[in-house]
Amino acid sequence: MAADPRFLKYVDEHQDDYINRLAQAVAIPSVSGNISYVKDVEAMADFLISQLESLGVKTQRRPIGTHELEGKEVDLPPVVIGEIGNDPKKKTLLIYGHYDVQPALLEDGWLYPPFELTKDPEGTGKLYGRGSTDDKGPVLGWLNVLEAHKNLGLELPVNMKMCFEGMEENGSENLDKFIESEKDKFFTGIDCMCISDNYWLDTKTPCLTYGLRGINYYEIRISGPGRDLHSGVFGGTVHEPMTDLIAIMSKLVTPTGEILVPGIKELIAPVTADEQAKFEAIHFEMKDIHDAVGADVTISNDTVKTLMGRMRNPSLSLHGIEGAFSAVGSKTVIPASIKGKFSIRLVPNLTVKEVTELVVKYVEDEFKKLGSKNKCEVVLTHGGEPWLADPNHYSYRAAHKATEAVYGQAPDYTREGGSIPVTLDFANILNLNVLLLPVGRGDDGAHSTNEKIDTDNYIRGTKLLGSYMYELAAISKE
Repeated sequence: MAADPRFLKYVDEHQDDYINRLAQAVAIPSVSGNISYVKDVEAMADFLISQLESLGVKTQRRPIGTHELEGKEVDLPPVVIGEIGNDPKKKTLLIYGHYDVQPALLEDGWLYPPFELTKDPEGTGKLYGRGSTDDKGPVLGWLNVLEAHKNLGLELPVNMKMCFEGMEENGSENLDKFIESEKDKFFTGIDCMCISDNYWLDTKTPCLTYGLRGINYYEIRISGPGRDLHSGVFGGTVHEPMTDLIAIMSKLVTPTGEILVPGIKELIAPVTADEQAKFEAIHFEMKDIHDAVGADVTISNDTVKTLMGRMRNPSLSLHGIEGAFSAVGSKTVIPASIKGKFSIRLVPNLTVKEVTELVVKYVEDEFKKLGSKNKCEVVLTHGGEPWLADPNHYSYRAAHKATEAVYGQAPDYTREGGSIPVTLDFANILNLNVLLLPVGRGDDGAHSTNEKIDTDNYIRGTKLLGSYMYELAAISKE
């Protein structure tokens, strides 16, 4: 069922109102990871609640505990839940978004003040501002849909429940516990779920995302001397933790990205014919990734291999060394203890537990081969499982139709290389099919300086979300 043309017309006629709403939201610096902004995060929750209630949404502000932030115990940002419509004849859609943002300072290299939504003076339609695309723009897209229907006196085609959090950029702490505690209460009666917190692969082609890689983050901790030592006095006489660490880290992955930990390669799920076809159909050119990284340094020049390397195969990346001398100058120190940090992106069949067992055994075995008297410990600091949804589910079919209606083209079917742990929490705890329906483009720079959303994406994204609801209402569950 196509979207009501009155809704689509209303969206076109109220672009300025929608941009003003986004400007109000961007102006609230809701940085969840900095204690200086605690009140601003709270203010953003209040803004969202007032907006939702003005649109007829029955809204609740729910506390979810406390956490330590910069040495102080403070309240976690509240979860904002809301519902509108309870017609048993209609499907019930759950939507999720987050109202917190990454830190941003003008001196980081922003062209304009990061918490002032700024239209590109060159007339490109870009709207610069922290949170514009991650995730305030998409969240407000849903509010724009609600406003259009309310003001037009149109009935919503589905019942809606919504869950907005203020801690996504800082680990979504306690959200999983909240979902678990409400699974038989607020979260009952839901048919499917939609999250708009990711992006197109490029700048031209809309997409539907049905998979995310998980992540295991590790530290290799090596210690020996009781204190830092002078290399001129002790160099050549002791086992040096840094030397041991470099030796171990060099045996984790090759320069061409091959993971050297035994057993991991064998766990990777084989590529199915349907999967292969989806990857081959993706609108992607090597130039897209070259532009994104700023150089032609890709391991392969084959588009499908590159996409699979980014989306459906595991990867191991070395991130840094803690405890090493890194200041300007030439200090001749032998660090007494050192931490090497790396992560593995997980894909289906690679579980947090099984991969960790393989990693720990391999690192311990390699360390023994060094014959060092230092001590070595491998620690999993955090882990998140991979997620894969059924892209043939009726929710995806509805989103496919909505995309064709709004953009005049079929969407790509993509999997994200990164992780959105909350997706897995919702999918597993509530036993739901989750659709990732991106609004923004691949060059939006979500966590970077000069984050932006294009006006066209914001406005057509609003139409897309609304059209998806209409298609969802009409489509068969079979």
